[in-house]
Amino acid sequence: MKGTIALVTGAAGGIGEAVVRLLAERDVTVAAVDLDPDRLATAVGKLTADGHTVRAYPADVTSSREVEQLVDTVERDLGPIDHLVNAAGVLRLAEAHALTDQDWSTTFGVNTNGVFFTSRAVVNRMIPRRRGAVVTVASNAAGTARDRMAAYAASKAATTAFTKCLGLEVARHNIRCNVVAPGSTDTPMLHGMHTDHGAAAASIAGNPDTYRVGIPLGKIARPEDIALAVAFLLSDEAGHITMHSLTVDGGATLGV
Repeated sequence: MKGTIALVTGAAGGIGEAVVRLLAERDVTVAAVDLDPDRLATAVGKLTADGHTVRAYPADVTSSREVEQLVDTVERDLGPIDHLVNAAGVLRLAEAHALTDQDWSTTFGVNTNGVFFTSRAVVNRMIPRRRGAVVTVASNAAGTARDRMAAYAASKAATTAFTKCLGLEVARHNIRCNVVAPGSTDTPMLHGMHTDHGAAAASIAGNPDTYRVGIPLGKIARPEDIALAVAFLLSDEAGHITMHSLTVDGGATLGV
């Protein structure tokens, strides 16, 4: 992957930031994209201070027009994009019948529309070059029902299906599209689900009242664990893998 160019959304924190760091450490030039310009500048500043080639691009992935402008700017600044990582995501917790219109539209705006807009913009430029790899960070919730996570799970299921369909259509252009489906990961999103600061313990133990099993490996994932899976699917080591969903959840969904 040395000498290639990657665009990573959701780059200012959690899994996205870990992906940016890992790719940069492997000598990939990274366009780091996030809605929050201050957090993005801080994250990118740490990486550039370490000598890595990372550029900050504040942008809203829910805007088709803004995404097209973003991709044009990145390719003008850095060169042709070889890798895309869709890591931007939001979570709105509520029982399905209590979700607001805003909860639903915001969740799908980022988790699904954002993936569509960014993938379309990047892949349309990859096709004439006949090369490229896309990885979408979805969730194990895309295939396993979770209490109070209907909007999130539905958006990630849609995103998973979209990425696989895209992969089918662009395989003839030598472009691979895969999904990484994390479970509970040590990120602000996970900790925000638990007001008593017991996110890790609760995830590991599970909760029979909500029909949620625990984590057989007895630990939650680090963002770096997810980043390693993403990097593998982007790399030539995964050169014959496409339309695949790689679950990284410590066994929380029992291999389903």
